[in-house]
Amino acid sequence: MIAPTRPDALFPRESDGPLAGVVIADLSRVLAGPYATMLLADMGALVIKVESPRGDDTRTWMPPVRDGEATYFLSANRGKYSIALDFADPAQLRTAREIIARADVLVENFAPGRLDRFGLDYDTLAARHPDLVYASITGFGTEAGADLPGYDLLVQAVSGLMDLTGPADGDPTKVGVAVVDVITGLHAATGILAALHARSATGHGEHIEVNLLSSVLSGLVNQASAVVAGGAVPTRMGNAHPSVYPYEPFPTADRDLVIAVGNDAQFARLCEALGLPELAGDPRFMAMAGRNRHRADLRPLLADRLRTRTADQWFELLRAAQVPCGPIQGIDAGLRLAERLGLDPVVQAGSGKRRIPTVRHPIRYSRSHVDYSQAPPRLDADGDRVRAWLAAGERGRVTTPR
Repeated sequence: MIAPTRPDALFPRESDGPLAGVVIADLSRVLAGPYATMLLADMGALVIKVESPRGDDTRTWMPPVRDGEATYFLSANRGKYSIALDFADPAQLRTAREIIARADVLVENFAPGRLDRFGLDYDTLAARHPDLVYASITGFGTEAGADLPGYDLLVQAVSGLMDLTGPADGDPTKVGVAVVDVITGLHAATGILAALHARSATGHGEHIEVNLLSSVLSGLVNQASAVVAGGAVPTRMGNAHPSVYPYEPFPTADRDLVIAVGNDAQFARLCEALGLPELAGDPRFMAMAGRNRHRADLRPLLADRLRTRTADQWFELLRAAQVPCGPIQGIDAGLRLAERLGLDPVVQAGSGKRRIPTVRHPIRYSRSHVDYSQAPPRLDADGDRVRAWLAAGERGRVTTPR
């Protein structure tokens, strides 16, 4: 057992991020909630990951693995401290309540009503801790959809996202990553930050509710707007765009190159770089609306010229002409590109013998620092540390504020 001592000694941090001093009780599992809390941990928050004795489901989602651990779990749990608690055990439930009593934020994604029997629901906790920010993540809300399971693939299917994805003459296709969970996690993190800001003015916490279906409908942006504002139901177009052209892959001498021309000036530069300046002056193609109407005429003219060089050659030539483009490549090549561009996409999380390569936090700050000092935790690795922190009896900040 670790002897009780100062909290900042129990949870040393290598940097003082913008959320230094914020304590988060993370009762969430899988991806949306853990992704949100990882971003907040990166920003300096102390995140206590409260897991069941079986652990987060994603600990078993393998392959792929790194040293016997699921890389899925590693992707969304950097910067946290793990304690395993069985809420059915009264003593362990008391420990969970003590953690929450010390927290500024609670994040959970249990089925609606599941936490009520443990007294961990919002109403019960808010009565005891009116300054608590309580974030709930569900699949389909807490009303008529409360009994529906919130899996990313299901929400991609019922939301219309799958219906938009895939070849025009093929079957609906899921996106290659759990994008609904990621969008929902971003929305949850945004809501938490807003609620913390409001609390700084009012002293009161509040209940934030985020669900996968609402998040993806918001994330469908122009396609959802086409339905609600334009009365049009979008259909699958493969890699084409309904409103912008040219904005899709084109064949080159060796592999496909994506060209993403978003305005008339870019189209004129594309035509000049391809040695086809006359196309920019063609009445059919001068404006975006015309290019969309006449894309069947324009595409072969562009494709014939693009086939004369390789994708990499065109990438360099068109980049120099300030034409948005890029070859289609794998994630490994995408990481190498980010490295070449100076974005340093991979960081080592943790210290000493436990250092895990992870993808860099997506935000850069001019003054604040991002914290990578804590590797994704093994199950219950920090149970004694957390109990010592509770025994120290100090609520709130665990790092020295700026």
